[in-house]
Amino acid sequence: MRALLLSVLPIGLVLSACEQAATPVLEDTGERLTIERLYGSPDLTGPTARSVRFSPDGSRITFLRAKEEDRTVQDLWAMDVETGRSYVLVDARQLAPEERELTEAEIQFRERARITASGVVSYQWDEAGEAVLVPLDGDVFYVDVETGEARRLTETEEFETDAKVSPRGGYVSFIREQNLWVHDLATGEERALTTEGGGAISWGMAEFVAQEEMRRYTGYWWSPDDSRIAVARVDENPVMIVERFGITADAVSVSEQRYPRAGTPNALVTLHVIDLASGEVTDMDLGDETDIYLNRVDWSRSGGTLWVQRQNRAQTEWNLLALDPRTGAENRTRRVTERADSWINLTHDLRPLSAGGALYLSEQSGFRHIRHVSADGTMREITAGDWVIDSLEGVDEEEGLIWFTGWMESPLERHLYSVSLEGGEPARITSGEGRWSVTVGSGGSGFIGTYSDLSTPPQTALYAMDGTRIAWVEENALGDTHPYAPYLAAHVTPEYGTLTAADGVSELYWQMYRPDHCTAATPCPAIVQVYGGPLVQTVHTGWQSLRDQILAQSGYVLFKVDNRGTWNRGHAFEAELHLRMGILEVEDQLAGLDWLQARDFVDGERVGLWGWSYGGYMTLMTALQAPGRFAAGIAGAPVTDWALYDTHYTERYMSTPQENADGYEAGSVFAHIDGYQTPLLIIHGMADDNVTFDHSTRLFAELQERGELFEMMTYPGERHGIRPPPLQIHLLRTQMAFFDRHLRE
Repeated sequence: MRALLLSVLPIGLVLSACEQAATPVLEDTGERLTIERLYGSPDLTGPTARSVRFSPDGSRITFLRAKEEDRTVQDLWAMDVETGRSYVLVDARQLAPEERELTEAEIQFRERARITASGVVSYQWDEAGEAVLVPLDGDVFYVDVETGEARRLTETEEFETDAKVSPRGGYVSFIREQNLWVHDLATGEERALTTEGGGAISWGMAEFVAQEEMRRYTGYWWSPDDSRIAVARVDENPVMIVERFGITADAVSVSEQRYPRAGTPNALVTLHVIDLASGEVTDMDLGDETDIYLNRVDWSRSGGTLWVQRQNRAQTEWNLLALDPRTGAENRTRRVTERADSWINLTHDLRPLSAGGALYLSEQSGFRHIRHVSADGTMREITAGDWVIDSLEGVDEEEGLIWFTGWMESPLERHLYSVSLEGGEPARITSGEGRWSVTVGSGGSGFIGTYSDLSTPPQTALYAMDGTRIAWVEENALGDTHPYAPYLAAHVTPEYGTLTAADGVSELYWQMYRPDHCTAATPCPAIVQVYGGPLVQTVHTGWQSLRDQILAQSGYVLFKVDNRGTWNRGHAFEAELHLRMGILEVEDQLAGLDWLQARDFVDGERVGLWGWSYGGYMTLMTALQAPGRFAAGIAGAPVTDWALYDTHYTERYMSTPQENADGYEAGSVFAHIDGYQTPLLIIHGMADDNVTFDHSTRLFAELQERGELFEMMTYPGERHGIRPPPLQIHLLRTQMAFFDRHLRE
């Protein structure tokens, strides 16, 4: 359930032209958005570069960009670093005019990876920098970057997935029918390295919880010299089958989904190394305990060690194993072990070093910081302090420098820093008061930085390592020709501040949009938008969703507060919810409501609450535990009973239902249903394979049995996110109509 609010939700509440009669008459400060324009093309945020990368030789920068005429389709662009010229490298529609219908496996993968676009959704450079690999239309294309010629490596009825170029560029690998295949680029020969895949067995694929909760989207890893591949074998036979009904407008399908609900068996995952020349398979020693999680796999720089990250089922112990890929044996003197009373968060930040050691991020100090483990297992801290590192971005071993992004100044803004490999005080490189995302070039030759703040949509440029801008990649300036230019005059800038949590000690950050006409003389209705769960931060100073702007321009005060349990405030702040989800988060949201209702420009009797996924759960839990405090609530795709959600996410925070029965009972929506008083609208996609549809149907049935009136909206064929623009438009109209009835009339 990680980061669902930020990445999948079409959740702004807006007014269409026909609905604006219900809103107060506001001063004409500029053109106001309509719901149709919000989801129209070109994107109002402007041309934004995604998946930005350097070519291996640093001569080009490549990135994905949505078509101006259709924001849902992406092309692959390139920029010549020397001349600054940008051009389309791969036009998705020219390469595949009509993409094939996605397979169920590919649909599920894109849901897990939060891929909402079509066209070119991923790509990879070859090591020589001569070509890029582009999966498209269910096949794999190899595109020459000089000529633009696209070579279709596969052309089959099957759907090839997870395609990669081997490190030295000799092969292209991919998954076909749950087996791992390789294509020899020199000879054109392709062969299956595994043949057992099928049914509940797969090779080289990530299981459900690895994709959804661990952010591990692959199940195989090339050695640096192209000679071997580490491959995960997944046996899902132990996993319970959940019958999921794919109800569309004109058909019903039944999918028997392997979904490991909390407290039930997980898939059995083992790790192996395949020698390409001989085909020999060597089993890797992951320990005697089989009920574990395979988190990450990385090869050492020399290829002589396989670094494997493993968690126990309870996620209270994490191990970094050093395995010999030739024998599978572990070098136990090099094992790194971390333990926690609550849980251990995963990162993607292991950086193998040439001397045989590695860098990684650890929260053992209470805050996420850099640690160095040497080849002999000696450990030392690189950074420290009551602030959080976001991710490792680059290492220059010759110069002895590490680059990382983090939240050193404030939890609201993210910057790029450098620090010595020996430790010391980090030096800030980037400027501004917003959020940076960066890609550091090889050896610290420069970085590609994307920056945004409250008045700056995402801008991407090439920078020197001292932060000096060299050239724009995508300037995206808010000038007269920008898609958002007609609406700038009516732009509402959010306010920020802090309030005290329900514990009387903790400081919570809030963000609020206040329309100009909302005063003590004319108080306005308000809407509280909530997520409230771990791994997500809703309050920050980066570019904000334009859905928020439209809501403010429609006459609502919009308020958000990040309660205890949310992200980037240190592990103790997050771990407050351990074993008791749905309790303290509600207390903090009510503290936020108290603060909001004390503002004289807010009509305290007309406050709504809403959220999606964990936010939908929070809407239900808060409304039921505080009957009458809110005038209305909207719960989108809500969890209603944690026993119905998956193992890796739920057990991380709640242990198992068998070991924490009281916590599961208190954290269930059904335990508080006697408090039903707040009018509710419950929304769910009928083919949701994450928070499955039965979370809501069980709630529907319980409320109906009790004779309670409520509203619901279901979307046939839609999953956890409501994707198609026409349906997003319908969703927002539905939400707005509901709030208008309860907060305006």
